[in-house]
Amino acid sequence: MQTELSKKLGIEHAVFGFTPFPAVAAAISRAGGFGVLGAVRYAAPDELKRDLDWLDGHADGMPYGLDVVMPAKKVEGVTEADIEAMIPPEHRAFVQETLAKYGVPELAEGEASGWRITGWMEQVARSQLDVAFDYPIKLLANALGSPPADVIARAHEHDILVAALAGSARHARKHADAGIDVVVAQGYEAGGHTGEIASMVLTPEAVEAVDPLPVLAAGGIGSGQQVAAALALGAQGVWLGSVWLTTTEADMHSPAVTRKLLAAGSGDTVRSRALTGKPARQLRTEWTDAWDDPAGPGTLPMPLQGLLVAEAVSRIQKYEVEPLLGTPVGQIVGRMNEERSVQAVFDDLTRGFEKAIDRINKIAGR
Repeated sequence: MQTELSKKLGIEHAVFGFTPFPAVAAAISRAGGFGVLGAVRYAAPDELKRDLDWLDGHADGMPYGLDVVMPAKKVEGVTEADIEAMIPPEHRAFVQETLAKYGVPELAEGEASGWRITGWMEQVARSQLDVAFDYPIKLLANALGSPPADVIARAHEHDILVAALAGSARHARKHADAGIDVVVAQGYEAGGHTGEIASMVLTPEAVEAVDPLPVLAAGGIGSGQQVAAALALGAQGVWLGSVWLTTTEADMHSPAVTRKLLAAGSGDTVRSRALTGKPARQLRTEWTDAWDDPAGPGTLPMPLQGLLVAEAVSRIQKYEVEPLLGTPVGQIVGRMNEERSVQAVFDDLTRGFEKAIDRINKIAGR
């Protein structure tokens, strides 16, 4: 599964694996892919430094990257406290009423919320980059449009490729105009923030829009046959995220979430604004249903929604309140029905890829 881009980065397979877990990122790189560590959950630079130290020491010298979330335009002088003050009281009341309805216990006195949306704040992302540029990362990806111009320039000074996620050909062209190096065309089927165009349509549109820049296909990909299809559509690799959530290296901190993922079908996800304020595909739960109910107050725009629900999400996760418990995941969850190692996932991807290529060769009479 090699392409021009994979050869440029020195990896065996053109499989880019996004994950919030350093152990998974390292295992992806060791297996011949390209591990990309998600930085959004790191509120403190020291925490990111700790995990990059670990990742760098366990990737066996293979390349890896980092995924951050920062807006292209900077807003000066706005603090997290300023944003918190914008949250309407009726939305806070709705959160407390919903938690009370399901008997979700309070956090212990003095216990801070373990899940925060601070990683979406530009100043936090910039502090993450101050740490990251001290490491030999080979790719910097931004999940919220093109990074600011100075960030792109700084990455290029360190010989780091810059990638940005796109949900349409128009987005892809904007990324190309901004000077990024790789477009990740993320289809409707993908987990987390995603647009409304399916991968089969989006991938060739993005390839045509930014040619000759390389495009990675994302969304609904979890088999070698799907990797082959993505490359046939013109992509130079695939960007996989959801499939790693049920690997043995993933530290989900919740057996209940893992059980729900393994039991879910491809129709058990929903694009909801409940988590961050932007449409994000996730497991459908009674929590997402409550926020999507027209009788409720509705969700707030990013980043207000993320700040609003941060403590609630921490409580739901800590006490594993199953009716409300979910996680971002794509429609490929229907194939994620057993726990496997990262290496086992790669073995399955390569076998499926070979079968698909053999099938096409037979059709072509080769």
